[in-house]
Amino acid sequence: MRLTDVHRTYRRGNDRVRALDGVDADFATGTFTAIMGPSGSGKSTLLQCAAGLDRVDAGTVLLDGAPLHELPERALTELRREHMGFIFQSFNLIPALTARQNIELPLRLAGRAIDPAAIDRGLSGVGLAERGGHRPAELSGGQQQRVAIARALVTRPKVVFADEPTGALDSRTAREVLALLRGVVEQHRQTVVMVTHDPVAASYSQRVLFLADGRVTGELVEPTAEGVALRMAALEPGSQPGGSGPNPC
Repeated sequence: MRLTDVHRTYRRGNDRVRALDGVDADFATGTFTAIMGPSGSGKSTLLQCAAGLDRVDAGTVLLDGAPLHELPERALTELRREHMGFIFQSFNLIPALTARQNIELPLRLAGRAIDPAAIDRGLSGVGLAERGGHRPAELSGGQQQRVAIARALVTRPKVVFADEPTGALDSRTAREVLALLRGVVEQHRQTVVMVTHDPVAASYSQRVLFLADGRVTGELVEPTAEGVALRMAALEPGSQPGGSGPNPC
């Protein structure tokens, strides 16, 4: 996946705020990239534009050569169903459905046949082999996020987008979830793009992309939590001369 010279501007009252200002970013197949930056740096906007959830004002967004920025909405929706998985901080599970049914949902929406053995493997892969019949309210937060991960992976997407996937979890459960995401990359060569504010979470990635004021300011390969924290400290408002005001996250 590649973004080239991407721009995105929003209106806030009478003002126009630049969320992304000429961003170039490349997410190679089978890699795990974390996106980090201060509040208002544009990291969530970058994720949304990369996933086709938000339209760019200018620039290109390509997934295996398909121009997401040019596709009509119906074609874009179909592409997301077939080739993208999504994991959010809030889990977004359907309360009335069991864990198994929640995992099956993307397949049903895409009109695909349900393979019970594949669903069993998905549950086992996230450590929930015995919990498939439980509804979200009967699961812990960490278990619900595991269901969300299995749901995101059930269609074998090319890219998995994760927006603060550990933000609502305790540190031990967060580590388990991050290890699962790293395993997706190493075992199945799927691509993971994760927005996070946590240096420890970012240290599970293979590369961290740093944003500030809507621009890419650098990257860190094979990051450590300490190295990420130092880079983030340098990007905080007031640490650089001439910094502009906040943009949408």
